[in-house]
Amino acid sequence: METLSEDSSAPAVALGRTTATTNGRMRQVVTASVIGTMVEWYDFLLYGTAAALVFNRLFFPAMDPLMGTMAALGSFAVGFIARPLGGVVFGHFGDKIGRKTMLMTTMFLMGGGTFLIGLLPTYDQIGLWAPVLLILLRIVQGIGIGGEWGGAALMVIEHAPRDKRGFYGSLVQIGFPLGMLASTAVFAYLSRMPDAQFLAWGWRVPFLLSAILVAIGFYVRLKVAESPVFAAAQRDEQAPRIPVLEVLTRHRRNLLISIGLKVCEVAWVYILTVFVVVYGTTVLKLPKAVILDGVLLGAALELATIPLFGHLSDRFGRRSLYFIGSVFTILAAYPLFMAIQAGSPWMIALAIAICMNLGHGSMYGPQAALLPELFGTKVRYSGASLGCQVAAGIGGGLAPMAATALLASQGHFHGVAVMIAVLGLTTFVATWLTRETSGVSLYDS
Repeated sequence: METLSEDSSAPAVALGRTTATTNGRMRQVVTASVIGTMVEWYDFLLYGTAAALVFNRLFFPAMDPLMGTMAALGSFAVGFIARPLGGVVFGHFGDKIGRKTMLMTTMFLMGGGTFLIGLLPTYDQIGLWAPVLLILLRIVQGIGIGGEWGGAALMVIEHAPRDKRGFYGSLVQIGFPLGMLASTAVFAYLSRMPDAQFLAWGWRVPFLLSAILVAIGFYVRLKVAESPVFAAAQRDEQAPRIPVLEVLTRHRRNLLISIGLKVCEVAWVYILTVFVVVYGTTVLKLPKAVILDGVLLGAALELATIPLFGHLSDRFGRRSLYFIGSVFTILAAYPLFMAIQAGSPWMIALAIAICMNLGHGSMYGPQAALLPELFGTKVRYSGASLGCQVAAGIGGGLAPMAATALLASQGHFHGVAVMIAVLGLTTFVATWLTRETSGVSLYDS
């Protein structure tokens, strides 16, 4: 039995027989994208956990603990600010050269940056050069992940049948909770070491393990064929010379909508996985394991709920899932911090897990299909990557730092809850303004 990358109503000339892929090929594409994306997210997310737990003491020690944490989160934010640059560069070449080549390049970039962080001397050893080098390597990570997501999503949805793009795209998205699960689990295990050993060498182990994971991911991705939709588009001589300029001039509305669609989801998940760790361990003096166990539970559940939400978006539309996620986030922000403040380990774990799955998962699941569906084939990598990564810079990079600043100035979480609600409203409005894309042809769009 064959699986077409679009349904039989797609133009025969555009499709041809070269676009038909077997079920085995579809599984290969999905497996390669999930493994590769998991490896890259493992690399990227390690930094967030380390910034919340150890970087303030190892790389920014000459500060008040909360200010040191803010400085560490600032270096965390730099990676997000660099992500749009990765989206532009790899989006351009992904639209011009191909999806597969860019995915191989981003993997080496991410893996190399992560491995070198594990080898960095600390502030006590080389002084100011330690945080400088840390920030430079974080920029390398940001550029790498900025080009990764768009290519991985496109490789899958451009192979997938039209009526299952939401589901197959959501399988790419489980690379995020898999990476989070792996990075958080390693840190949760190592953080149980005596504090002196953890600070001396234990924190380096997760970063150095990246070299093994990257080698596995590279091998798996090497066997995947190029996207058939991209191959068909390459036969058209009218391809734009600079795809990103095409996005900025002719697709501005969809670019702005894609930023609005992403900003709440990405801010919410990093509040849950980075700021909440800071708030729980620094302000409430809770054990690190209490917060990390909640993140682990939430990530484990997302392995099931993200594909479920992707499947539901194929049946009921992408917009309906985004409405659910943005409204939930607006309503859940205040109760989340109340639950954490109560101090009960099971209540904290349950609150984080529910908020991750219903707030983040409901939007993140359909996202790998929705954002690319807003753009035509010739600019799809550039458009989806730029929209996603600009929003990530705003919501993911700045949100934990802004939340920490609000906490430092106000002494409580109320301002943070209001900030989250405003971001949720932004995504709600963007969802209202966008069109439903679940039935569009990727060849015609």
